Amino acid sequence: MIRVLLVDDHAVVRTGFRLLLQSLAEISVVAEAESGEAACQRFFELTPDVVVLDLAMPGMGGLEALRRIRARHPEARVLALSAHDDPMHARRALREGAMGFLSKRSAPEALVEAVTAVAAGRRYIDMSLAQKLALAEIEGTAKRPIEQLSEREFDVFIRLARGATVQKIAEDLKLSASTVGTHLYNIKQKLQVGNQSELTLLAIRSGLIEA
Repeated sequence: MIRVLLVDDHAVVRTGFRLLLQSLAEISVVAEAESGEAACQRFFELTPDVVVLDLAMPGMGGLEALRRIRARHPEARVLALSAHDDPMHARRALREGAMGFLSKRSAPEALVEAVTAVAAGRRYIDMSLAQKLALAEIEGTAKRPIEQLSEREFDVFIRLARGATVQKIAEDLKLSASTVGTHLYNIKQKLQVGNQSELTLLAIRSGLIEA
């Protein structure tokens, strides 16, 4: 039996995923969580076989939850989900230790395939995204300025681009405002932008957030 923890801030999405996964006798959804904070708590309580983790959630968010779960349980098997199918989100999640990455735009049966693969200790990236990752390396787009950002800077960058304040980011990531301010300074230097509006525009043009 594959024991799964479902993490998504939308109850309807979780319900759909649960029904889909539990259509297989060998998969059981043992718990659900609506935030990164709840995901960490539930994982530490239950140590499920696979975590299906949405990356874009309010609060701590999926990437930070992935980071914290893997810090305490390096063997944790996590399938990262994103509404975006761009190579950058996938690459970041995989670097943080996710064993698989799946776009929410993928066919429903891909979720079952991905969970089964990750539970067996195999990496999973859907074919179209794997092709995008390979092309990004070949064409050099993987070396864009945004790729110069550290994992923490990238997380702060996405939150800033979505309109979050420095104080809000500090609260969500359990950092001091001065630390977030330092990240913001480094982000602006690396990306050569002057303000938050320019950060947002860059993120939209890069396909990292929607307008």
